Amino acid sequence: MKLTIDLNADMGEGLGAWTIGDGVDASMLPLISTANVAAGFHAGDSTTMVNTLRDAARHGVAIGVHPGFNDLIGFGRRHIDASPEELVNDVLYQLGALRELANREGLSLHHLKLHGALFMHAARDEDFAQALCATLQQSASELPIYCLAGTALDLAAAERGLPRVHEFYADRAYDDQGGIVFVRRVARLDPDQVASKVLRACHEGVVASTSGRLVPVSFQSICIHSDTPGALELTKAVRGALDEAGITVKAFSS
Repeated sequence: MKLTIDLNADMGEGLGAWTIGDGVDASMLPLISTANVAAGFHAGDSTTMVNTLRDAARHGVAIGVHPGFNDLIGFGRRHIDASPEELVNDVLYQLGALRELANREGLSLHHLKLHGALFMHAARDEDFAQALCATLQQSASELPIYCLAGTALDLAAAERGLPRVHEFYADRAYDDQGGIVFVRRVARLDPDQVASKVLRACHEGVVASTSGRLVPVSFQSICIHSDTPGALELTKAVRGALDEAGITVKAFSS
């Protein structure tokens, strides 16, 4: 049974006057411990990034960079066929942008978490995972990498001694191998069912797959996507269930 858990959500995923999902960032921030801030490639712009940094800081929420594929039209959920070097350059570009804006605000980045299709690509592509970790070892070795346990990115980071935080996805389905079932559009979920799923994972270390099989999960952080329909209700239900179970919600500390 877990006594402490990190609760993270993706934030700042608008663009200019446009918002993504239900536009619930401000309401979700008091409920979470860690925010993954979009850095301009799949969503976000410089002013949105700054405003998100400031809002997170006001609520004492740790901030991390959330780099994605260069895919504003597809919200970073379409795979882009690019070389490992090109993708690493894109990640480093986004990391640098948010890190500089955070530095101006007197803030430090807490972690790095890839977004959407790029997250899934790093989970299975060893060449990209190795190239990314080699670069992060040079430029951001102190930043924990949020990832799924046992994936290519997790193993590449472990080989280089880079800190990792394993995630559990409250609002995504799992397959029989313990992997995420990736979808571009997520249906509205029942908050009570999601909260029960999270508590079972925290208490028993298992999750029911799409076939009904119980598969083991190892994690230090729970993710709820802010663009999932009904994200605020899901977050309230999960946070309430964690509080009631006596599980402390706070940002991961290595």
